[in-house]
Amino acid sequence: MNIAVNTRLLLEDKLEGIGWFTYETMKRLTQNHPEHQFHFIFDRPYSEKFIFNKNVIPHVISPQARHPFLYYLYFEHSIPSVLKKINADYFISTDGYMSLSTSVKTLDVIHDINFEHRPQDLPFMARTYYKHYFPKFAKQATRLATVSEFSKRDLVKTYKISPEKIDVVYNGCNTQYGPASEEIQRKTKYRYSNGRPYFLFVGSLNPRKNTKNLLIAFDEFKKSYSNDIKLLFVGQVMWDDGDFKDTYHNMKFKHDVHFLGRISSSELKNVIASSMALTYVPFFEGFGIPILEAMYCDVPVITSNVTSMPEVAGDAGILVNPNHAYDITESMLSIAKDPVLRNKLIEKGKIQREKFSWDKTAEKLWGSFEKMVEGSK
Repeated sequence: MNIAVNTRLLLEDKLEGIGWFTYETMKRLTQNHPEHQFHFIFDRPYSEKFIFNKNVIPHVISPQARHPFLYYLYFEHSIPSVLKKINADYFISTDGYMSLSTSVKTLDVIHDINFEHRPQDLPFMARTYYKHYFPKFAKQATRLATVSEFSKRDLVKTYKISPEKIDVVYNGCNTQYGPASEEIQRKTKYRYSNGRPYFLFVGSLNPRKNTKNLLIAFDEFKKSYSNDIKLLFVGQVMWDDGDFKDTYHNMKFKHDVHFLGRISSSELKNVIASSMALTYVPFFEGFGIPILEAMYCDVPVITSNVTSMPEVAGDAGILVNPNHAYDITESMLSIAKDPVLRNKLIEKGKIQREKFSWDKTAEKLWGSFEKMVEGSK
């Protein structure tokens, strides 16, 4: 079979959630199925490290799809053209976008539809594009995959899609994540937090991630409990957030908040493994890979009690109401004051994390692909 794959988010040194999903699944599928030809479609020059096996043929097409108008040109004109050129039998899109202008059978992976519930978190053009096209993508796709039972229910309810059309394909965790030695922890803290213990947030800094309430909660934590603990943010600002900036500047303990920006995955594992706890409390999440990364690093997790996060954390995390900064503060206090609780959460995390791996993800995704193939015969 000629299998085309949308790999536009395979960006060297810039892999994020969906990019990692694409990387980890396609690396395994191309190596596990040498009997098929995979055509990787990029929108810019690619790294050779993404050509995982000799059965992968790369294609670079334009325009670079990073804006709603360019999304349209790319998926409705460039993608159909290349699918026809390579005589594709099937198309896999791992980032939710697909083409409405091709008859090639398509497996579309829609990770979540947060824009349907929190459109205010996105720029106008982006949310307009998503709200117009993603319902069409979901309906036209031959088969759908998504990363949690929550997201599956959301697609069924919001877009009136039959549950029989959707497969749950959980995310996994990179095998490099694991506990850090005391020496590595010491060096990491010296480099990033002046040698002090710290809470950690990992992810893009945008309103949906609830970073404003996290700042408020941390400030209250510092006011109510004398300590030298810091709060570290790892991730880029996706767009200007005036509320976040105002909240930060009004903090009493803002000097204890450190912004690391984007760091390499090899360094991120040490930053996670050296933290007191992951404080990851978004308003909405389709999965939440940092939760899993923390568990693999033997780090306790504070996360939200909404959307997919209870499903991922199970009983191995402290679940809080993301709308109430007070809840987040109380959980920070519990972690800081109660080492028994902290160790109990770590032990539960060791059990919970076994439910998720990229090997399982790739196997489930291929199973979804096979259902599409069988259904189209």
